[in-house]
Amino acid sequence: MRALKIFLGIFLFVFLAALSLFVYYAKDLPRPEDFTERALILPTKIYDRTGEVLLYQLFDEEKRTIVSLDQVSEDLIHAVIATEDARFYEHFGIDYQGILRSVWKNLKEGQPIYGGSTISQQLIRSSLLNLEKTAVRKTREIILALELERRYSKDEILEFYLNQIPFGSNAYGVEAAAQTFFDKTAADVSLPEAALLASLIQSPSYLSPYGEHTDELLERKNYVLDRMVSQGFISKKEASEAKKQEIKFEEVRHPIESPHFVLYVKDYLDSLYSEEYLRTRGLNVYTTLDWQLQQTAEEAVKNGVLNNKAYNAHNMGLVAINPNTGEILAMVGSADWWAEESSPKDCVPGASCLFEPKFNIVTRGERQPGSAFKPFAYAALFQKDLTPETIVWDVRTEFNPNCSGVYFESKDKYGENCYHPSNYDRRFRGAISLKDALAQSINVPAVKVLYFAGLKETINLAKSFGITTLNQPPSYYGLPLVLGGGEVKLIDMTSAYGVFASRGFKIPPSNVLRIEDESGNILEENKKTPKRVLKSEIADIINDILSDNDARTPVFGPKSSLYIPGQKVAVKTGTTQEYKDAWTIGYAPSVVIGVWAGNNDGTSTLGPGATLAAPVWSQVMKKALELYGAGGFVNPEAGEVKEVVLEDLMSEDDPQYDNWQKAVQPLLEEKEEND
Repeated sequence: MRALKIFLGIFLFVFLAALSLFVYYAKDLPRPEDFTERALILPTKIYDRTGEVLLYQLFDEEKRTIVSLDQVSEDLIHAVIATEDARFYEHFGIDYQGILRSVWKNLKEGQPIYGGSTISQQLIRSSLLNLEKTAVRKTREIILALELERRYSKDEILEFYLNQIPFGSNAYGVEAAAQTFFDKTAADVSLPEAALLASLIQSPSYLSPYGEHTDELLERKNYVLDRMVSQGFISKKEASEAKKQEIKFEEVRHPIESPHFVLYVKDYLDSLYSEEYLRTRGLNVYTTLDWQLQQTAEEAVKNGVLNNKAYNAHNMGLVAINPNTGEILAMVGSADWWAEESSPKDCVPGASCLFEPKFNIVTRGERQPGSAFKPFAYAALFQKDLTPETIVWDVRTEFNPNCSGVYFESKDKYGENCYHPSNYDRRFRGAISLKDALAQSINVPAVKVLYFAGLKETINLAKSFGITTLNQPPSYYGLPLVLGGGEVKLIDMTSAYGVFASRGFKIPPSNVLRIEDESGNILEENKKTPKRVLKSEIADIINDILSDNDARTPVFGPKSSLYIPGQKVAVKTGTTQEYKDAWTIGYAPSVVIGVWAGNNDGTSTLGPGATLAAPVWSQVMKKALELYGAGGFVNPEAGEVKEVVLEDLMSEDDPQYDNWQKAVQPLLEEKEEND
């Protein structure tokens, strides 16, 4: 009897405590009309580096039109329910089955991917609570969701929800979203459009149709269609047909400057803060962008692409970085953000197009760099105590030991895997110094340099500079790597060249100087520390070679676009096979600028890097030097000049020995006869 009394006492205490807790929190539940009232917004503002130019304002003005449930298409209602809360009409506010299912899936994935919140919980959370993941907030959420379900019908809750949730682009509620993205009412959206709107609920900012993750948005749209099939809302045939239908978005032109850069910054902000935080806390984001240089870059790229169309090159990207701080001073991700995609006319992001305006070729495109990769191999070789005066033979050479003799016995019949690159001008120069070979971008010596420097060592050096894409085994790339056989990003290449400009220090690219809250308190500040990855003496050698206009003149001419009168600027071009990619990357101690020109789908152009990319690079570099000054390169230390021939350092046991000697022997014999 005593035990029963104790049990009843404990039960009564717990019941009263729970009831008190429920009553305490339930009093915060608003009237129905409060779910449609506009919330206070203190938008995030993104500025240039001076704080004087507003580049973009996030969540500026809410677009919201309240509609009743019968004014929303059944497909849209079903898409939302199937994706967000399949048991909406069965549970009482909390879906224990959904929670257990989510926990199980998360355990299988090893990370918290799936959520178990019901539509009622989501409505409470977005309307009344902050997004802090605390026990108190979760308790309030559960209690208020239960009270919400007690007070209102399922259809009323669903109507509140569909009018409340954000879809991105400042659209709140399904009606505003349908009008914003498709220029039609929520009642008139098609099945694939309904699935796409439901897809946005998960992450409206990241998955924006106007952002850089449209491929992921379209993938999630297909997932929503599959969910609708599994819940019995549509048939497999209907889903299959909907997946094939093209979705066309209304063009939304927010007041935005430098959109590729702004979205790059926005992705960074999304990685730090929740959308609710960015929407309501009034952050001021001071970016690294130099507005004067950016304007010059945008104009130069625009005009450059117009000129390049004669060479069948329809796109271009440019980035300028301060090599000493990593700050991105200018970024142009494509020829024209606002332009129509070109051939094929119906291409969408992720499809094959000559030109995709929204795709940021600077940060996302992976292209072969051509000869722009050569300086990394030369730097790796110079670390082995060889000097720019070292002689190398530029002669017709077969680099596959298994093709011994094939190339020379019959110039028209090669083995399947033989490798015998030619030079850009189809000429061979005989004995040449490493300095002249790099300055003039001669191919055969570069392949020999990579072989002596070591393929693995060169790749590791490039990675230490900031190249992020060469992740296959060295054998995957082979010796063609030095001529651009591995794909890289323009931002990585430009930042990596900054290691030479800073005399051996690497510092990752950054896009934000500081972030302040509405009261001016600094939340974050760029204070990255440079890391030495190359000896200064080696960087000085590369700088001296790439800035020597006389050394490059035999190939490029004395007054090419690589030459800036009165300034000593280091620069290197790159052109891939069949003229698919054209590069120019150059620098002074104060700034490094990289330019890529070509077509997004890899269609061949009709010009090299010196023709398609260098003129734009030159124009922007002149403006950068005007703003930041050229500074000056440190002259390399004058060491002992040794009479060294690269081929003479090779052992007879080396698998390349026979082919290399066979290539050089006729010239040596000719030299002896002439002597």
